[in-house]
Amino acid sequence: MTAPEQKTCAHEPCTCPVKEGEKYCGETCRDAGKGEVEIACECGHATCTTSIEEVA
Repeated sequence: MTAPEQKTCAHEPCTCPVKEGEKYCGETCRDAGKGEVEIACECGHATCTTSIEEVA
């Protein structure tokens, strides 16, 4: 028996896990990147390794 694959947020720089059936970890990531390229994530979740707070 294999463990289910952990899905991560569809927002490119975000590394947060998402709930089953979800594409983004939250509203911030869902709305992010519309028209601009981002190199850090602003979701604010402690589990995100590319959080703007961690990169700055």
